[in-house]
Amino acid sequence: MTTDNKTPLMGQTIDELKETVRQLQMPAFTAGQIAKWLYEKGVGDIDEMTNLSKANREKLKLQYTIGAMPPLESQHSKDGTIKYLFPTRSGRFVETVYIPDGDRATLCVSSQVGCKMNCLFCQTGKQGFEGNLTATDILNQIYSLPEREKLTNVVFMGQGEPMDNLDNVLTVTKILTEKYGFQWSPKRITVSSVGVKNKLKRFLDESQCHVAISMHSPIPEQRAQLMPAEKGMSIKDVIALMHQYDFTHQRRLSFEYIMFKGVNDTMMHAREIVRLTEGLECRVNLIRFHKIPDVDLDGTPDEKMESFRDYLTKHGVFTTIRASRGQDIWAACGLLSTKRKNNE
Repeated sequence: MTTDNKTPLMGQTIDELKETVRQLQMPAFTAGQIAKWLYEKGVGDIDEMTNLSKANREKLKLQYTIGAMPPLESQHSKDGTIKYLFPTRSGRFVETVYIPDGDRATLCVSSQVGCKMNCLFCQTGKQGFEGNLTATDILNQIYSLPEREKLTNVVFMGQGEPMDNLDNVLTVTKILTEKYGFQWSPKRITVSSVGVKNKLKRFLDESQCHVAISMHSPIPEQRAQLMPAEKGMSIKDVIALMHQYDFTHQRRLSFEYIMFKGVNDTMMHAREIVRLTEGLECRVNLIRFHKIPDVDLDGTPDEKMESFRDYLTKHGVFTTIRASRGQDIWAACGLLSTKRKNNE
């Protein structure tokens, strides 16, 4: 459902904007002006770029558009969480979750329509893979968010595997953190991954954003049953890679761990997590499982989650139980899907 066939400006890096103005035979400094209108002021129309000459604005408008598209739907949870449905420029849809929490406000953005990883416990995986989001599509979830000015953090934990769409994810994190862009600290951004060989290393080399690894079991054979991606890059390979980087300063490494009753919640699992993460500056986030259709898994009771957390903490692994948000609107971890919308 693209609005037109013009090329979006939003989602272009400064180098891409320089090439755009060069091709249009506009002054080189115009690229910086356009970037400021886009990423500092968040304009919705090229005509709002008032320090560009009228002639140059007309030139731009012939081939380009801002590219911002507002959400089509919103669902409000009783806990204040809001799930938005955004259109993509290819005519599909993605879900984005806004999570206010006191003086913090986090946005959970999607990087793909559906997902190839097919984790057993994830509704997005059941959707299958329908395509990568462009940098414009990813950034639009932030740019066109009604609460954009309130955002303190962005997490790439929505639909899709960010490392499977790495070029576009890196473009967006650059725009969010560079001086010409949103000028955010990389500490405000966390990118998640199941672990994708070569791609994860490239992300760590080219970005200073926080990284969150989906562990869900410290035992490779069991993790492979829950997460087919284990066969492509094992949790042991992921851990070995993480040892090559410094997480003792600003950058943070965390492991995501959804707890399944009688599956990955025993003391044997806790001991193995302690052994596996030895020598790594990291944290473990324990996450409640939310039932999805046709999957024979149940969530671990809260008391057992707490004792699991306490064991890890006692043995030197900083561990938290993540508050579950937006479950009543299918916005909680692992519940996002736009399969129905994309097939309508």
